[in-house]
Amino acid sequence: MIRSKSRLITILIHILIWAVFGWAVVFYQPFFSNITIPYQYWIKQSLLLGMLVAGYYLNSAVLVPTFLLKNRVGYYFLFLVCIAAGILLVSSYLDQLFNLHRLFSEAFRKAGPLPKRHRGDDNHLNIGLLIIITLVIGASTSVTVIQKWQKDKQEREELEKDKVTTELSFLKAQINPHFFFNTLNNIYALTLVDAEVAGKAIHQLSRMMRYLLYDTQQGHTMLSQEIAFVKDYIALMQLRLTDVVKVNIQTPANLKDVPLAPMIFLPFVENAFKHGVSATQQSRIGIVVEQKDKTLDLTVKNSIIRDNSVSLDTNSGIGLVNTRRRLDLLYPGKYQLDINEANEQNEYVVHLTIDLS
Repeated sequence: MIRSKSRLITILIHILIWAVFGWAVVFYQPFFSNITIPYQYWIKQSLLLGMLVAGYYLNSAVLVPTFLLKNRVGYYFLFLVCIAAGILLVSSYLDQLFNLHRLFSEAFRKAGPLPKRHRGDDNHLNIGLLIIITLVIGASTSVTVIQKWQKDKQEREELEKDKVTTELSFLKAQINPHFFFNTLNNIYALTLVDAEVAGKAIHQLSRMMRYLLYDTQQGHTMLSQEIAFVKDYIALMQLRLTDVVKVNIQTPANLKDVPLAPMIFLPFVENAFKHGVSATQQSRIGIVVEQKDKTLDLTVKNSIIRDNSVSLDTNSGIGLVNTRRRLDLLYPGKYQLDINEANEQNEYVVHLTIDLS
């Protein structure tokens, strides 16, 4: 319905433009104001206007897409010359057919002598018609090329949106199924030891599932929801950690909720748990989220565990390459991602800054 209405409006606009063009260029002849113009002249002008309209749409619908946009420029200009020559020949033929030279000579004679500038000859008339043809064809080419460029740009944007949606779906699928499986096992074990903690864990897991299934469907979420999701993820991961692993997360005290692409933080947090914890060695993970005006700042640090064969079964992590690709699509030119694989404290550090303005 909307598409049909838009097409109808486009058709009406074209009709209006041609009506104004026809009156201003083809039918409005002030230099004939002192004479009685024969009706045959208006027939000729109407036919010429029809040929200009046909040339415009022939160029737009056939010549530009078939030749110009496919780099067959020689053929394109050859056809344009043929169109211009055809219109000029038809104009000359109509002059002879309607005997317009004789009719205008009689009209001029009855009107009396006219200033020289009002007396046109065939060359001047043909040059004027050629200029009009050039303007019409030029407008046709320009409009068609611009529309093609806009259509291609829109298709690219839609394709990129589809890629973002697909990669988000892939990201959801990449969240380690072992994590959910082992979390359920841990919750089951907790029910035998501490029913209150088990109930809290079930609630956290259900919130995560709700976030994944419903809260990320619109293509964006709120910063508070993203942070809550990460906190639930950390809390459930800690069910399996021993005291040798220290996890700390800091978030803004006065959080200003802003829209954010969903699951931007998770890959870095999951990566920290994948490579930064051990069942036997002292290890640590630090996560800091800061807000500075409209800039969001995330820092994730984790100790580097060289022998990490028992890294909480997270070996199928999402990967930072895919995450960087998502950032390129979602925040082009508005983010900075720095990764330091080993600082002086033997830490793996990820620093992400996003401009949300």
